[in-house]
Amino acid sequence: MDMWPAYADSLPVPLECFERGVAVRDAMPVKLAADPRTQPRILLVDDDPFMLGMQSRTLRGMGYQMIGTAGSADVALTMLGSKPDAVDVVVCDLNMPGVDGIEFLQRLNASAFRGSVILLSGEGVGIMHSVRKLLAGGNLVILGALEKPAARSAIRTLLDPWSPSVDRRAEPPVFRVIEAELCTANRERQWLLHYQPKVDLTTGALVGTEALIRWSHPIHGLIYPDRFIGAAEELGAIDGVTDWVLREAVQQLSRWHAGNLRIQMAVNVSMDNLRSPSFAQRLSALVHGSFVSPQDLTLELTESRLMSPGATTLESLVRLRMQRFGLSIDDFGTGHSSLAQLRDVPFTELKIDRGFVQGARDNRLIRPILEGSIGIAKRMGLRSVAEGVETEDDWHLLREIGCDQAQGYFIGRPMPGKDIPAWHADWKTKIKRSGLIGS
Repeated sequence: MDMWPAYADSLPVPLECFERGVAVRDAMPVKLAADPRTQPRILLVDDDPFMLGMQSRTLRGMGYQMIGTAGSADVALTMLGSKPDAVDVVVCDLNMPGVDGIEFLQRLNASAFRGSVILLSGEGVGIMHSVRKLLAGGNLVILGALEKPAARSAIRTLLDPWSPSVDRRAEPPVFRVIEAELCTANRERQWLLHYQPKVDLTTGALVGTEALIRWSHPIHGLIYPDRFIGAAEELGAIDGVTDWVLREAVQQLSRWHAGNLRIQMAVNVSMDNLRSPSFAQRLSALVHGSFVSPQDLTLELTESRLMSPGATTLESLVRLRMQRFGLSIDDFGTGHSSLAQLRDVPFTELKIDRGFVQGARDNRLIRPILEGSIGIAKRMGLRSVAEGVETEDDWHLLREIGCDQAQGYFIGRPMPGKDIPAWHADWKTKIKRSGLIGS
């Protein structure tokens, strides 16, 4: 059997070998691709020499050519501390003596290294998922977590999409919301709406869209809601923003209905909106002055912000439901009191967070949560909607386990209202040709 010798942890490892096409700790030169930067420079970190050798041979057999190894976390930290840009992807075992994988990654997270990480462990998916959460928000890009021994197909799925342009995490441009800018945006109507399609998983039919606000800023360009909605709430400007969104969404829905596109509309509302005693009345007046009915409109409430609704908020929700507006609990599973919210608020829809949808088929941790959420929705008579559907496999799994509706990039990205009819025609063609809804 071809085995590597056991190398001492203190053995210095010249990272410049990556540039010469030589595998660190392996004296055999390798032939580089015509453009070596089409592949990542990979560093394997494991205290077991046999595992290092096996992983290295596996990667070489898959065509990856720039591979280095480190027999301990200390060696890897020394290497990366002296030259953090020499490695693109670190493949790290979590179970190591001395400085274990968790401490290694925490220290790497706080260092100048800006590459990506793949976690390896024999501890099971639960431990690896927790470690990924532990590292969230730092400098590392976690490509994924694999159980040892990792299959070639699983490794390739994580490494193949790599490219130099996306591997490094770019710092977002600095943007701070100023109250005067929000007032100007409201006054000058600097907002615009994009609409993401929602489709029926049984028939593939378009059943609705979600209205998603963007800020067309005169200096910073298109700004997404996660960067200004929180500030609008803190500065007391959210009512003006939401009122504009509702008016625009209802007008767009009226135009679609007039064109014989009979679909529904979902709109995100803030808890601050619901604390206003007049909110339900204002929304009712808006809808009754249009060509849509309350049943055509669903208000999405983010679960993590819902918490325990006060008396005024709960009254608004009850009044809205009595007027037949739909109520959706958004990002279900990400808050801390999901079941209590379902018990206390008259929801009509349960919207499952993308974190429990993407790649769920073979994930023993999140698939039961996805199936359980859909089961809860069915037993409570709620419509189930999965967001973040990005692959055909996600689509088929949701159909298999009985989810009602789906939205995500696999179906359609958010788009201007004028683009929905053309997307709809393309989607119907895709449904017919691809077998997405069976024979």
